[in-house]
Amino acid sequence: MVKKSGGFHDPLFDVNGQVYLIAGAGGGLGSVIAEELSKRGAKFVLFDSDEMALHRVAGNIPNAVTEIADITDELEILNLVQLAEDKFGRLDGAINTTGVLPITAADTLDEAIFRQCLDVNLTGAFLFSRCVARAMNNHGGRIVHIASVSSIVSNPGYAAYASSKAALTHLVRVLAREWASKNILVNAIGPAATETPLTAGYLSDPEFHKNSVSTIPMGRLGEPKDLIGAVVLLLAPGGAFITGQTIYVDGGRTLV
Repeated sequence: MVKKSGGFHDPLFDVNGQVYLIAGAGGGLGSVIAEELSKRGAKFVLFDSDEMALHRVAGNIPNAVTEIADITDELEILNLVQLAEDKFGRLDGAINTTGVLPITAADTLDEAIFRQCLDVNLTGAFLFSRCVARAMNNHGGRIVHIASVSSIVSNPGYAAYASSKAALTHLVRVLAREWASKNILVNAIGPAATETPLTAGYLSDPEFHKNSVSTIPMGRLGEPKDLIGAVVLLLAPGGAFITGQTIYVDGGRTLV
């Protein structure tokens, strides 16, 4: 580590001055990730489909441009990539925290809900990755998706969600292999059940809450801040030889 005023600075985990595009920045995970990276000196283009949530987050983050956009619309994503380049001169990384979470028994799950879940959680991730990779062709970059423990564990009622997240982890592997020669590193982080607005409705049910905690060996739900260490690692110089991986930040959930 090198000495910096007020303490020590480790260049292995330095993201100061880096430019990131964050999808789902108004959500429970995206907002915390943006705020924590902002504290470390990063710059952003932030987008979400929820205008009010996005504006709330943007108020706490300097050096950020915000836009309302849909991750399933490739043209909109391309425009955001161009915005990052126009505003900051480059794009160093991209973080996808967008997602939907339908929990319904398979025999009663509406086909439209199943398709929407795949569209947002998987197709959106593919389009997002492809758009940002085009901007990284000449200099490399980092792409991080939020997957889930549901990528590998099976829970009743998760037919749509688990299918989308399992597919996402393998999409990450394929894209990482295709783009490795360009130094475009593609990874994912798989949280356990985490308290966010996305899960709040389900976790308000005492039985659901109890069952969720009971399957996590560390005995608690995840918190958005639990992901920050892995996020910084995957974006910073310390993660320069990591690609195609899903890092499970799950309190041991995937051990059960």
